[in-house]
Amino acid sequence: MNLLTKFSIGQYVDGNRSWLRIIDSRLKIIAMMIFLITPIWAGPFWRLSLVACLFFITFLSFLPSRIWWRSLLILSCLSILIGFLSLLASSDIQSLETSLRNPGELNVVLETHQNWNILDIPSTKLGFLNLGPYSISKKSFELGIKTSTLIFTVIHSVNLMLLTTLQEDIVFALSWFMHPLRKMGFPIEKWLFQLLLALRFIPLVQEEFQNIFKSLSVRSINFRNLGFKKSINLLLNIFERLFLNIFLRIDQGADSLLSKKYILVKTDRFKNINKKTPLTLFFNTLSICFILIAIFLRKQYGAL
Repeated sequence: MNLLTKFSIGQYVDGNRSWLRIIDSRLKIIAMMIFLITPIWAGPFWRLSLVACLFFITFLSFLPSRIWWRSLLILSCLSILIGFLSLLASSDIQSLETSLRNPGELNVVLETHQNWNILDIPSTKLGFLNLGPYSISKKSFELGIKTSTLIFTVIHSVNLMLLTTLQEDIVFALSWFMHPLRKMGFPIEKWLFQLLLALRFIPLVQEEFQNIFKSLSVRSINFRNLGFKKSINLLLNIFERLFLNIFLRIDQGADSLLSKKYILVKTDRFKNINKKTPLTLFFNTLSICFILIAIFLRKQYGAL
């Protein structure tokens, strides 16, 4: 299995079938920051709205489904699993904080018979097992939504931008935003050059994963015959070899850079010189409208 083609996570895929490719990279970064920053101190409604918006953008982006459906499926299952675990782990746990509210409010709650739990499971007996009562509170339910939606929005929004944007365009967009810092004497070119190296290094890490999986499949290792301890030892050796190969790639790249006496990095040469067509202007204007509407809706309906 070729991981570089089947799981294109964090790497640019060439093509011209998606309208996401013609949007200005600076607008893409602003839109991505909306998905990364606006969930902070936001309620479950806004977080779920961002997830629905990402699904909507993905399905209507006209990207080939073979590029994103595997990563989207795995990410969705991972987010649901982590949200479910956080929901169960935080439920039915008494708070350790001291209450500073008026104790008289308890009488009001008892009179109105207000239930703060979403789900109450009474004590039951299944065969020889006695299961005690269990409850899922509103706070734990919100925590499950927060963790699952945050993982999905952070990873998938960044992945969408990396799939449809060249690394050079990302570096140029960041240099455009950091232009005031350049005048203050900060080494912006060196920072962006390191970022460009990191973006170019993502496919190398995926290639090392692929080589490890191919080596396991060729050797046809039967973990049942090895036993538990030997299987764990083998997995640790595999991870050790993976990190050693990655560090070797880093060392080789560092040696190639040190062999050059002077490296001149000019981020201005990464500027996209494509001609502006009416279609490009339309989607850029639509992106600006989306950014403004998202900021307005976050202020009106996204609070806790």
